Amino acid sequence: MAEARFRSVKDVNEITAFPGVTRRTMASGDLTTLMRIEVAAGQVVPEHSHPHEQTGTVVSGIVSVRLGGATTHTICVAGDAYIIPGGLLHEFTAVEDAVLIECFSPVREDYAND
Repeated sequence: MAEARFRSVKDVNEITAFPGVTRRTMASGDLTTLMRIEVAAGQVVPEHSHPHEQTGTVVSGIVSVRLGGATTHTICVAGDAYIIPGGLLHEFTAVEDAVLIECFSPVREDYAND
């Protein structure tokens, strides 16, 4: 079993993922990766997919989520949660400045050491 670890927010790198979109890998263990995503109003996390299951919650703000190439969007506000199965196309647009906390499983090896 892995040992417990702690990470101070002041030690976490802020990475610009897209214009107006930053991400921080808060913790990454044997089975999951925990991220903090900040999206400025009007900015988009472009449509993409990955093999990881993605669960999240909106800490603040409002985001519009489009799934599977659909033309319809789901609006998520502070306190709402979501789960996106691995392999499903998805896109996020910030209706207003938003902070998201997301957990990925299995580990996002591409983000684990940020």
